[in-house]
Amino acid sequence: MRLRRERGEGQLGCLVGLIFLAIGIFVAWKMIPVKVKAAELRQMVVDEAKSAGTHNDGKIRDFILNKARENDLPVSEENIKISRAHAEIIVDVEYDVPIQFPGFVYKWHQHHHAQNPIF
Repeated sequence: MRLRRERGEGQLGCLVGLIFLAIGIFVAWKMIPVKVKAAELRQMVVDEAKSAGTHNDGKIRDFILNKARENDLPVSEENIKISRAHAEIIVDVEYDVPIQFPGFVYKWHQHHHAQNPIF
């Protein structure tokens, strides 16, 4: 006579899978909004590098800082490096975004780089 428990039916695997799924959803819930904001700032850096012929360095820096403030990203003037040489512009923005998780803070390093000719 066989008992039901002998068929290998168990719910521990399902429970472990649901726990991993919940952890994955939680991490995505915390990371995706920051990733979207960082992508918007990266696009602003690229756009400002393209318009370097009409904007001076101070105006470019102000546009980037305003976008960072709008997106609640920890960017300061010291994080923005702008250089012009040989009819091209290089814009670098480097910063760390703190992301709060239960028990620790993850510092996500971001570096946006744009290099374009000046027309």
